[in-house]
Amino acid sequence: MLKLGEKIMINANYGGEHPSVKENNINKHVFVWVGAFALGGLGVDRFMRGQIAIGVLKLLFNWLTLGIWHLVDFIIAVVKAYSTYADTETLTFINGLYNR
Repeated sequence: MLKLGEKIMINANYGGEHPSVKENNINKHVFVWVGAFALGGLGVDRFMRGQIAIGVLKLLFNWLTLGIWHLVDFIIAVVKAYSTYADTETLTFINGLYNR
């Protein structure tokens, strides 16, 4: 079942929709400041990207890294959102990864 803002991409090699390729579009300001900064220590940024397993691992084990995992993910989100995606207001993730 598709979630709001989620699309299934068309893949010509398979002759139509390929269900394993998922695209999420998220407002970059909400993702960076709410998902990655405020709630990133709980893995919310990974849940928003569609990486559920990594989100659960981050939720359970972020304290072992003394918050460094959270800080690194936040820095990556800021750099990607405000330099790579400077021309748009939305971030696009394909299968949980940045598409640019």
